[in-house]
Amino acid sequence: MKKKETKKAFVVQQDEVLFKMKKFCAYRDRCHSEVRTKLLEQKVYGDMLEEVISELIIEGYLSEDRFARSYARGKFRMNQWGKNKIIVGLKAKYIPANMIQTALTEIDEEDYLNTLQKLLEKKENTLSETNPALKNQKLIKYALGRGFEYELISRALNID
Repeated sequence: MKKKETKKAFVVQQDEVLFKMKKFCAYRDRCHSEVRTKLLEQKVYGDMLEEVISELIIEGYLSEDRFARSYARGKFRMNQWGKNKIIVGLKAKYIPANMIQTALTEIDEEDYLNTLQKLLEKKENTLSETNPALKNQKLIKYALGRGFEYELISRALNID
């Protein structure tokens, strides 16, 4: 009798965990590593953890591709990150390289260049540096820190 009760408790607990994770994933797109971490925090391990993740994928609550695309769009539009910084962020979430490349296609090239130009202009207005070479050096460092590619930065600053 105890074995049946344990199995029933397992199913009830799994349903509760699945419900919580559906809410967690419905709030915003999540990646597998975020869901796995959340489940581990709730002390869900082993088969139950894998079954919950599988169920979330099957029901469409969890999609690495959708997460990667959403992450790339959001970090570019809201935080004005360059592609290099977005790539690093996605790699930190264990997103596969092919999905990262697909996610980067969500960023319009014209918007990307315009954003870089606006960031550089805004930063330039805050600099008190009068030496053009040092000013460019500071602007390059700033834009690299935002994740933009050196080639685009130098082209935007008209550096040969």
